[in-house]
Amino acid sequence: MAAHLKKRVYEEFSKVVQIPHEEAPSKKLRLSKPSKSAALHVDLCKASNSTDALQYLLQFARKPVEVESVEGVVRILLEHYYKETDNSVRLKIASLLGLLSKTQGFTPDCIVDDAINTLSNEKSHQVLAQLLDTLLVIGSQLPDTPTIRLRLIHVACKHLSDTYFGVRNKCLQLIYRSIISDYFGDQDPRVRTAALKAMLQLHERGMKIHQVIYEQACRLLSDDYEQVRSAAVQMVWVLSLLYPESIVPIPSSNEEIRLVDDAFGKISHMVSDGSWMVRVQAAKTLGSMLQVSPHFLVQTLDKKLMSDLRRKRTAHERAKELFTSGEFSSGRKWADDAPKEKLDRNTVNLIASGACGAFVHGLEDEMFEVRIAAVEALCQLARSSPSFAEKCLDFLVDMFNDEIEEVRLQSIHVLREISTHITLREDQLDTVLAVLEDSSRDIREALHELLCYTNVSTKECIQLALLELLKNLNKYPTDRNSVWKCLKFLGSRHPTLVLPLVPELLSTHPYFDTPEPDMDDPAYIAVLVLVFNAAKSCPTMPALFSDHTFRHYAYLRDSLSHLVPPLRLPGRKQVFGLDSVDSGSGSASVESAQLFLQQSLHRVSTIQNLEAPEARELLNFTIRDLQRLGELQTELAGAADFCATFLRCQLLLMKALQEKLWNVAVPLCLKQNVTATAAAQQILEETYKLEFLYSGLESRQVATIHHVRLQAKALQLILYARSRQGLDPLISCCEKFLQDVESFQRLFLSELPHLQDSFMDRVCELLPRLTSCKPVEMVKILQSTLRQSGLLQLSLPEQIHRATATIIEPTGESDNPLRFTSGLVVALDIDATLEHVNDPQNTVKVQVLYPDGQSHVIHPKPGDFRKPGPHRHRLITQVYLSHTAWTEPSQVEVRLLLAYSSSSSSSSSRLGWSDGADGVIPPSEATVEGTIPFSKPVKVYIMPKPARR
Repeated sequence: MAAHLKKRVYEEFSKVVQIPHEEAPSKKLRLSKPSKSAALHVDLCKASNSTDALQYLLQFARKPVEVESVEGVVRILLEHYYKETDNSVRLKIASLLGLLSKTQGFTPDCIVDDAINTLSNEKSHQVLAQLLDTLLVIGSQLPDTPTIRLRLIHVACKHLSDTYFGVRNKCLQLIYRSIISDYFGDQDPRVRTAALKAMLQLHERGMKIHQVIYEQACRLLSDDYEQVRSAAVQMVWVLSLLYPESIVPIPSSNEEIRLVDDAFGKISHMVSDGSWMVRVQAAKTLGSMLQVSPHFLVQTLDKKLMSDLRRKRTAHERAKELFTSGEFSSGRKWADDAPKEKLDRNTVNLIASGACGAFVHGLEDEMFEVRIAAVEALCQLARSSPSFAEKCLDFLVDMFNDEIEEVRLQSIHVLREISTHITLREDQLDTVLAVLEDSSRDIREALHELLCYTNVSTKECIQLALLELLKNLNKYPTDRNSVWKCLKFLGSRHPTLVLPLVPELLSTHPYFDTPEPDMDDPAYIAVLVLVFNAAKSCPTMPALFSDHTFRHYAYLRDSLSHLVPPLRLPGRKQVFGLDSVDSGSGSASVESAQLFLQQSLHRVSTIQNLEAPEARELLNFTIRDLQRLGELQTELAGAADFCATFLRCQLLLMKALQEKLWNVAVPLCLKQNVTATAAAQQILEETYKLEFLYSGLESRQVATIHHVRLQAKALQLILYARSRQGLDPLISCCEKFLQDVESFQRLFLSELPHLQDSFMDRVCELLPRLTSCKPVEMVKILQSTLRQSGLLQLSLPEQIHRATATIIEPTGESDNPLRFTSGLVVALDIDATLEHVNDPQNTVKVQVLYPDGQSHVIHPKPGDFRKPGPHRHRLITQVYLSHTAWTEPSQVEVRLLLAYSSSSSSSSSRLGWSDGADGVIPPSEATVEGTIPFSKPVKVYIMPKPARR
């Protein structure tokens, strides 16, 4: 063989020598290497077992294969495939067939028949799925061959009934790739739209869309019909999420780009689409493309194409062109050989020129829906990129002057969400503060919320903000609480900027006494709120206070404690409320409070070792400490109140189960029996508060609450049995209790291991006995179990928040009654803030309680609720009061209620004492609905006058 190879080389060399000298460069000497197919054939023949063959195949997969060798390699692989008995080797061969089909320049139509024939005798499901995947690759390489496509569809339909999910999955992919994508180019736009939507539905159901349709989807972005373009935008976005790092070529150039960047540029171009609905969708879609490169992101804010998105020839390329042309610098003109930035026709843009300034186009769009979508998209992108947040700040501030209120409001909310990344300059702050003159209350309050979390750069900014807020307060007195809260945060965030302004703000003089301001002036209180909150982080500031300022601090600390922080004033006794207690600051104080909370719960867990009087005393002291802790640390108020309410339930249960109640006959302790009944009812009410008034609870805490509720229901059952009201009602109560036990087991099955040695744990052990015994015996068992069960340990989640409501208007301070004619109505304006309320539109109600005991509950309209910030809502509504004539004015109480609905379905259970023939209890649905007052009542004077005749 070597001699034959030498002979061929010699003959080729002789031919080259005989060619004339001028034609020699057209034919070169080339030593041919052994073909890949021959080398692979030799390796596979050397393999003594399947393991060796698999190793040779793995080594071969790492080496590149020339185009001219692909067909030969495929024949060798197929030949070995039919001989091989090991599934793993056949699986690898099937994988290599698909890999070779992707070789650049190779047309796989010559191997379609062989690939299809391999399916007929294959028994392994995994290998079958891989072969179908290979056919999927071959089909994607031959999109314009209808005969091959029909054969592939036939093969896929044939194997759709396979028992292995992987085979069925590949069959469906083959079908939708061969059928649906063909209709992307249908002549009817409705068919094209349906094809795109069908592909998107397959993606939503978990089917993986292949990247090969990306080019088709991009072409459809320029379709004549808006429905097609809209669906194409969605398809391009989905592919950018699936293959963000894939490399795609730029048309008419040799450059390549990341798919997510290319998709971002194409969707940015759609922000200038002729249809406003497509523009809205394109703008919204841009906000979710967080993996895009930063320079593409910045380009959306500039209508001119930036230099870093243009592919220019390098200086080396320009010098090479100059050298080959024979032109050199003459030396007569300065720097005439310097590289120039002028672009020529060879320049390649990495992003379409129509996509430049996409957000600028979106923010200037004629349709306010497009502007809102652009603002929201800017928010999403700015939250993930602080540098981009700074660059888009000017654009968002400009949107504060939009003619549509909804756009202005959304711009303010967006700036609030990215406020941690930005610092406002004085010119930007001036534009922002101009919105305070807006007639819309929602706009003004949203801006107050924004200023609470905004950083400013200079003391002039603080002065400007204070001046404009005081103008706002003078023009709109109802904004008082919102302005005060805004200045509270503004002062606490900028203590060093407020410090040089203190003498001017407080009108103090180093030598002369100044007149004491009026404490009834809301503007003066606003200034004090700003100064006192800045003084908390600036210990040198109190030295600038005058004597009356200290007196005013003491007054405001008592009357507006939620706005004025505790201060350590030099040379003065700390007598103002919580100053001596709140010695810690920041995270250290919160950590110590959390430690105290955990220690209190741990101390209560040892209550089993104490006698009843000592245990009740310990619970009382712990409840008092937790209530005080909630007042001291607002960050832990929710957790402290939750624990205190839970321990109050345990205390009530402990008092109801005291010895003397159960050792005496019922007629001799009627008063104690009534007290225990009231305690059981109160425990039930407290458990509903624990479940629905607090957010952030986990499954374990909810299970603990339901456990306490079940104890209260057991106590109610025992007390009902002692009242001797008849056997039939008792049977019904026992059935209901057992249904509650079954419901608890079903709902909290995963939490039962954490309830060991508890009342529920013992009831579950005794459940077979309880279902078969008599009602009286069941009551005795429950009584014994309830009295022997101990206190359940309470575990806390990371954060618990209590739902609260504060009624701002009416204040309840006016002595002038609202007069109206009896039989008619008078409108009462309600303004309240809601904190940590889930779904307030469906749960918050207004209750009006009249002096004669009548009560009206009003459900506000969904439009009466605003959301100025996270976990905060604002209720602005009107309630209508009406009554018969009164002889003199009287007060009505107005409060807010939180509605709840607790339902649980119980499965049927067979009970031993049922009157039915088969003893089967039908499934029942127990629904408990109620309301929880979660605001302090406000009293309003009204006077219904008799009608004139």
